[in-house]
Amino acid sequence: MALLAIRRPTSQTATGFTTSSIHSLFFFSETNDVPCGATATLVHPKTTMNPSQRTLSGSSQSPRSPSSSQPFLSVSVTDPVKLGNGVQAYISYRVITKTNFPEYQGPEKIVIRRYSDFVWLRDRLFEKYKGIFIPPVPEKSAVEKFRFSAEFIEMRRQALDIFVNRIASHHELQQSEDLRLFLQAEEETMERLRSQETGIFKKKPADLMQIFKDVQSKVSDVVLGKEKPVEETDPEYEKMKHYIFELENHLAEAQKHAYRLVKRHRELGQSLSDFGKAVKLLGASEGNALGKAFSELGMKSEILSTKLQKEAHQLLMNFEEPLKDYVRAVQSIKATIAERANAFRRQCELAETMKLKEINLDKLMLIRSDKVAEAEHEYKELKAESEQATKTFETIVKLMNEEMGRFQEQKTLDMGIAFHEFAKGQARLANGIADAWRSLLPKLEACSSS
Repeated sequence: MALLAIRRPTSQTATGFTTSSIHSLFFFSETNDVPCGATATLVHPKTTMNPSQRTLSGSSQSPRSPSSSQPFLSVSVTDPVKLGNGVQAYISYRVITKTNFPEYQGPEKIVIRRYSDFVWLRDRLFEKYKGIFIPPVPEKSAVEKFRFSAEFIEMRRQALDIFVNRIASHHELQQSEDLRLFLQAEEETMERLRSQETGIFKKKPADLMQIFKDVQSKVSDVVLGKEKPVEETDPEYEKMKHYIFELENHLAEAQKHAYRLVKRHRELGQSLSDFGKAVKLLGASEGNALGKAFSELGMKSEILSTKLQKEAHQLLMNFEEPLKDYVRAVQSIKATIAERANAFRRQCELAETMKLKEINLDKLMLIRSDKVAEAEHEYKELKAESEQATKTFETIVKLMNEEMGRFQEQKTLDMGIAFHEFAKGQARLANGIADAWRSLLPKLEACSSS
């Protein structure tokens, strides 16, 4: 479940001057030659820990390997490129798939995808795979000026890589037709799929008004005491819900403090840089042994500033981001819990309606009404619907139990890696700072004694 190491292709498979060829231009030659009316910018991400060295929840690396004789499916999200200008600007990515699955078009496929394509995949899977914890996608940047910063783009690229590899290594999700479309379809096909009218926000105004009235009626019934919301009373389920809600709070708190640590490292690095420059200027004005000592003190401060800035970036990518990703993962689990609650309520509502239909049917049979045949037909249809609702709910319960076990196991591994990286980075930084100041002490002592 670790991130797959990035594999850069040795050949370009796209033909024609499409978005794919724009990526090729910038991958092989950093020029500004783009189609008329378009702007493309290659983003150079900062170096971070090799993604294959760590894992994140839900699975990111498949246990299958391209060098193995066993079936494998590996995916890399690489080479973010900015396209367009102004409010129309967006980042696109090269998605490289390597597999020996027979249902795929070939052993390797390279496609171009944008953020909204990943969101489309996530929404489709959530709609179809009830009970499975669908991996979360990273959120959009709420601040416009950070949307296209190199750091934000690299964080998003890494999170999208994790997202798609979790799906690719999940024993159920990897069989999804939507995943195959995402990994193989041309850009025009993906654009058409994204634009299809699906979901509540694409419904007609009349449909939305009816939904609003239904919700308003149910809320009024609950408030007036006419109807009480139906909830599961299973102790194990209640225990799981409590754990998930508590986990979200604790992870969010830890992530908040990790963010403060990153900020502190950066601020201290900037302060050391400013201090180093000031002390070097002071040393230049002295021109003797003391001036030389000041100059060396300034240079050490600037070196340490660089170390702190580098460690701040490592802390962000390898500690804060994994914590933030688990907050998103828990929120995804909460969405599945909500789906389970809806399925339970639907099952109960149909069972209650079926009882009323059965009573009505018995009355009609007693009075030998000519509506018996119609009532029997309605009862049979409702019974079939009720049985299907019960089956759906039981499937969700079974899948959720399996998913929780997998989530717990992976969380233990991932959190161990994240905190180990944090401790190792802090130890490395502390040793570097101590060595830098220690090497300067003899020269400063010589100046003070003279």
